[in-house]
Amino acid sequence: MLTLTSAELGSLLGHVWWPFCRLMGAFTVLPMFSSAHLPMRAKILLALVLSVVMAPMVPAPPQVDATSLTAALLAAEQILTGIILAFPLLLLLHALTVLGSVVSMQMGLSMAVMNDPVNGMSQAIISQLLMLYGILMFLVLEGHLVALGILVDSFTLWPVGSGVLNLPLEHLVQRLGWMFAAALTLAIPAVTAMLLVNLTFGVLSRAAPSFNIFALGFPMSMMMGLVCLLLVFTGLPSLYSELTSDALRAMLHAIGGTP
Repeated sequence: MLTLTSAELGSLLGHVWWPFCRLMGAFTVLPMFSSAHLPMRAKILLALVLSVVMAPMVPAPPQVDATSLTAALLAAEQILTGIILAFPLLLLLHALTVLGSVVSMQMGLSMAVMNDPVNGMSQAIISQLLMLYGILMFLVLEGHLVALGILVDSFTLWPVGSGVLNLPLEHLVQRLGWMFAAALTLAIPAVTAMLLVNLTFGVLSRAAPSFNIFALGFPMSMMMGLVCLLLVFTGLPSLYSELTSDALRAMLHAIGGTP
C-alpha cells in the first residue's frame, strides 16, 4: 500500500501549488486577467493549467509540511509576490486612465461618465475608451506572454521562500510617479492645444463682450478636443509600446533580472 507523509505530499504538490499561488496573485492586477468581466472560475482554471505546464520548469520547492502554518505563510508570500511583480503593468493602464481624465477635463466632458456595474466604479467615457485601447494594445504587443515568461523565470530568480520584504519595494513606490509622468507626457499635446483654444476665446470675450462667447466656446472646445484626441491616438501606439517595454523591464528588475 502506497503511503505518503505530509512533507512528501507537500513536495509533490509544491511544483504546482506555488506557481498557482503566484499566478493567482499576478492575475489580480494583470491587464485583461484582472478584469471583473472574466469569471473567477475561468481565472482559477487558467492559473491551474498554466501551473501544470510550468511545473517541469520550476526549481525544486522547499520541503514544507502541507498542513503547517509555514505552508500557509508561503502561500500568502507567493500571492503577494505575484501582485508586486505585476504592479507596474497595473500602473501602465492607470496612466491611460489618468490621460483620459485630463483630456476629458480639458474638453469639458469630465461630467460624461459611464457606470460600470461589474467593476463597481464610474469613469469618464474617454478614460474607459483609452483603458480598452490599452488592453488591446497590450495583447497585440504580446505583453501578456512576456509577463507570463517573467513569472516563470521568477521562480529561478526569486525562489519560493525568498521573502517579500527583500523585493525592491521603494522602486515600485517610485513607479507611482512614473505613472503620472507618463500620463502627463501623453497629455501635453492635447493640453497645450486646448490651452491655446481657451486663451483665444478669452481674448475674444474681452475684445467683443457683446457676443455670447460662452455659447460658442463650449461646442468649439469640444470639437477641438476631439481633434486633439485624434492627434493623441496617432502618436499613442509608439509611445505606449515604449511604456509597455519600460513596465515589463521594471517587472523583471523587481526580481533581480536583467533585460
